[in-house]
Amino acid sequence: MKRLFAAIKVQPDEHLISVYNSLKSSLRHEKITWVSEKNIHITLKFFGDTAEDKIDDICQVLDEVAFRSHPFDLSLEDIGIFGSSYDPRVIWFGMKKSEVVGKLAEDVIQSLKTIGFEPDRQNFRPHLTVGRIKQVISKRQFQQIIDTFKDTFLQDVQVTDFQLYESILRPQGPIYTVVESFKLGE
Repeated sequence: MKRLFAAIKVQPDEHLISVYNSLKSSLRHEKITWVSEKNIHITLKFFGDTAEDKIDDICQVLDEVAFRSHPFDLSLEDIGIFGSSYDPRVIWFGMKKSEVVGKLAEDVIQSLKTIGFEPDRQNFRPHLTVGRIKQVISKRQFQQIIDTFKDTFLQDVQVTDFQLYESILRPQGPIYTVVESFKLGE
């Protein structure tokens, strides 16, 4: 079994890293597990533990989806949380509304149904998870800091491909290894 997910890799530029470090510094008093800059991505489909004999079928479907798709641009902006202000769980970077990334994800999700992978119960909401919240000491101060960063421009990204990753969980943080890369429009 391999723990797999399909995602768009985001290579952070200097501005995004600067905002990210500023956010981390502002929230240093909270208990948050921060995602390594090298692991920042937009998940298209999380498979979880997957039998290795399914990987070729997954790759074939993802290759067909990529062939039908075209490169596109995203504008990363906004910072928010999943969970409530009383019980925040995840800090994320968002993006300007993009129908293209939504259509790509929908094509991935629907195409994978043909080989037995059912859609998740949640609607697709494109984002980049940057922190997993363990505990918030001051909810009011935490929310004020998050509000300070809302609507912040992060970076523009040109998307020309997406990847199938294996995620190996370790106490120090996950290791993501590219299983296969899928170039859009080829």
